Amino acid sequence: QSIPVSELPMKVYEPALNTGPDSSCGLATAGFRTAKYLPEEWHQHNYSQYHQAFADRDHSERCRLEAQNLAAYTAELAQRTQEDSTSKVGERLQDIHFWKSELQRMIEDLAAETNLLAAQKLRLERVIDATEIPYSIATDNLQCRERRQPPDLVRDQVEVELLKEAELIRSIQELLKRTVKQAVNQMQLNRDHKQICEMDWSDKIETYNIDEKCGRYNNQSTNIQFHPSSSKFEDSASTPETWAKRSRGNIHRAEREELASINLRALVDNILHDTTEDLRMQCDVVNQAFAQRCEEMEDATHKLEHHLQKTLKEIGEQEHNIAALKQAIKDKEMPLKVAQARLYDRSFRPNIDLCRDAAQFRLISEVEELTASIEALKKKLLESEQALRNLEDTRMSLEKEIAVKANSIFIDRQKCMAHRTRYPTVLKLAGYQ
Repeated sequence: QSIPVSELPMKVYEPALNTGPDSSCGLATAGFRTAKYLPEEWHQHNYSQYHQAFADRDHSERCRLEAQNLAAYTAELAQRTQEDSTSKVGERLQDIHFWKSELQRMIEDLAAETNLLAAQKLRLERVIDATEIPYSIATDNLQCRERRQPPDLVRDQVEVELLKEAELIRSIQELLKRTVKQAVNQMQLNRDHKQICEMDWSDKIETYNIDEKCGRYNNQSTNIQFHPSSSKFEDSASTPETWAKRSRGNIHRAEREELASINLRALVDNILHDTTEDLRMQCDVVNQAFAQRCEEMEDATHKLEHHLQKTLKEIGEQEHNIAALKQAIKDKEMPLKVAQARLYDRSFRPNIDLCRDAAQFRLISEVEELTASIEALKKKLLESEQALRNLEDTRMSLEKEIAVKANSIFIDRQKCMAHRTRYPTVLKLAGYQ
């Protein structure tokens, strides 16, 4: 160590005197009379220099050794810290990759589920369009049957079932429209949560690329530089718990919407199956009612035609009967003339010969019998003529009724039942066509 100046021996100054054996008093010795170190002081000074040099070398050696040790320690510490940081970045990359994969899976599942739900929505819209044909058929059948003539214009079972069919189709259409709205809302929810997952996935991709880039950094990298202000924590930085919680929450909500979408698709399948079955069942009921009604009308028509044939036959026989009655009345005229002529001529018998004999009584009774027969025949003729008129009225009524039945059968069979052959198939009602 260096010796402080205050501890050095004081210099000895001897004033130059003009007395003494060694004194000199001339200008020639003036420069040699200044104050100087003593030999002891000179040696002391040299020792102090030696000691200072030794102390400085010793301190420098210790400092150099400490520097070497510190450099080795810091190098090892830097390497170990860098390796640990690289390991932490690698672990973080695994976490990011896990959530990135989960989010990607969720995005793909939501996209696939949305497409499946869109297909179900398309089926619903097809069924709504397909049900317009049965509704138009039912309403057209009802309108056609309004053209039936009395007394066939009745509220029969066919009309009841047609009204049920029209009401059923309207109810099904309303149900399908509500289901379509529900599907549209669910598809929007799926897309919203898919977008949330995509944004989170995009952040994970960017973060993964950044951390992967950081993980590849080493001491030989050429694109590294100092960033003194980068070692502070951002105020908006999240914690690993909140970071994982957010992705977990996004996936959980997306899975919940995916499950709701799956349930809705199953509901759509059930609705379409039930509505298709109901429509086809009601269609079969209506067709059966039409067939039964047509059989009833054909049976009634056959019976009316049978009665018409009998009526026509009876009319012919009654006409023959009337002609026979007229002929019978006419045939009674000549016998009546004969009897009346006999009575008239016998009224001219003279005097006592104008006798009420048996011939007279018989002629009178004959006239009375003939007159009674003619009156009875005329009365029966009137009755027969009235019966004939009644038969003619019945014939006209039967012919009109047969025409009404023919019109009803034509409407039900040729118009309605023929139109119902255009009823959609099961596949079309199920939305597959």
